[in-house]
Amino acid sequence: MAFVRPPAVAGTFYAAGSQELAKAVCGYLAQAGQPRTASAAPKAIIAPHAGYVYSGQVAARAYARLAPLRKTITRVVILGPAHYVPLRGLAVSNAEAFATPLGIVPVDREAVAGILAFDQVRRLEAAHEREHSIEVHLPFLQWVLEAFHIVPLLVGEAREDDVAEVLEALWGGQETLIVVSSDLSHYHDSATARRLDAATSAAIEAGRGDAIGLDQACGAVPIRSLIKLAKRHRLRARTIDFRNSGDTAGPRDRVVGYGAYVLA
Repeated sequence: MAFVRPPAVAGTFYAAGSQELAKAVCGYLAQAGQPRTASAAPKAIIAPHAGYVYSGQVAARAYARLAPLRKTITRVVILGPAHYVPLRGLAVSNAEAFATPLGIVPVDREAVAGILAFDQVRRLEAAHEREHSIEVHLPFLQWVLEAFHIVPLLVGEAREDDVAEVLEALWGGQETLIVVSSDLSHYHDSATARRLDAATSAAIEAGRGDAIGLDQACGAVPIRSLIKLAKRHRLRARTIDFRNSGDTAGPRDRVVGYGAYVLA
């Protein structure tokens, strides 16, 4: 019997009911709208992974840009930081699919088998069991794309070059989208967060991965790795939105920052 990784944060980070979840995702995307001017098709996005009430509006701004690619993208490589299990390098799951209330998302098992040839990649199911940094992106992807497989990668204590090496092997063509899952600054007052997150956004747009510290983004290492490859592949990063939990649904004295970026 196929091993399907069940949702770990349905009912907490997002709605557990399929109809309620679909309504929320559809609402966030409708609110995000479409770009007013034509732009290049995104090859990669950076989007947050908090509870939808806090970061859903921001994440939707990136995912709305994928609408023209609904039938083009058939594989999504998702890199998320490991929050719960100490990890060196990158961890893949044993699962053949990931489940959300909106249905089943198959894993690209051939791609997973291929990257296990790298010393920095290993199977570690324990790291995936409770993790939300990949899972919260799946309902958005299920809504905006027609049919796709995922390559779910959790990043722990890892060198930027090691992550970039794996990401390059998975880069593919127009059929492959790269998603880096990351929140921004943590637990500052709203004004301080906005200043710090503005600096992080400027560094992303300028291709200055070296200017993004681990305290500026929980996904700093995969962000820096993506920036390295963006230069190699001549992609340009654009800030679509950045806000914090004080702007969306929480108090303003202790906030978490969220940003949406598109690389094309």
